[in-house]
Amino acid sequence: MNILMQKRDRTAWVTLDRPPLNVLNLPMLREFKTVLESVEGDSAVDLLVIRGGGDRAFSAGVDINDHTREKVPEMLETVHGVIRALLALPQITIASVRGACFGGGCELASSCDFVLATEDSFFATPEINVGCYPPVALARFPSQLGHHRTAEIILTGRKIPAQEALAMGLITRVVPAHELEQALDALTNELKGKSRAVLRIALRGLREISLRDFSFSLKRSEELYLQELLRTEDVEEGVRAFLEKRKPHWSHR
Repeated sequence: MNILMQKRDRTAWVTLDRPPLNVLNLPMLREFKTVLESVEGDSAVDLLVIRGGGDRAFSAGVDINDHTREKVPEMLETVHGVIRALLALPQITIASVRGACFGGGCELASSCDFVLATEDSFFATPEINVGCYPPVALARFPSQLGHHRTAEIILTGRKIPAQEALAMGLITRVVPAHELEQALDALTNELKGKSRAVLRIALRGLREISLRDFSFSLKRSEELYLQELLRTEDVEEGVRAFLEKRKPHWSHR
């Protein structure tokens, strides 16, 4: 079991527990989707908090071994199934981030309604460095962050420090590492003080409006990945180079 869950005081606490960096592989993602489905139908749960086990990472992303040409269709279906399930929850979702938040981990965190991060955390979608791109970020970030900020994140793959991620609008709040739990408690208590009925209606409207083009955009992002990206030589070279711990030799085709 790499997904741990506790329910207490109207909150489901979900921990990504695959040390040291909580890398997401396919069995873990399937387990996570099952957890989300169990939370969806629980009327006693108003909030879902997702966090990474340990202090080094929320998640360093989806296992690179699942980015091979043979596994990509299943990987995309599984990852995007998790994201769609997360966005369909009636509960408010909160990502609590310490350390690295990369790739699929960044897409997962940014799909939550709130993202609280420590000052020493950092964010990135580094897929471009291994010859691919982050489909959820490609579909979501332009409307969420704007074209230029999305281009900066996706096309360079560079690490974005927490304060810069806050200024971009990628995350909600930044706090000192030793104050993260206190800040999380303050936010959850504030939300639990509101009307559950009103919060759920407001949240549904907020998601419907902000995500109204997301389904089309994600489908198009998937099509580009499967029908064009996977036909390039460089997608295979990038993954192979990463696994062999060497610099990729791009053929540019």
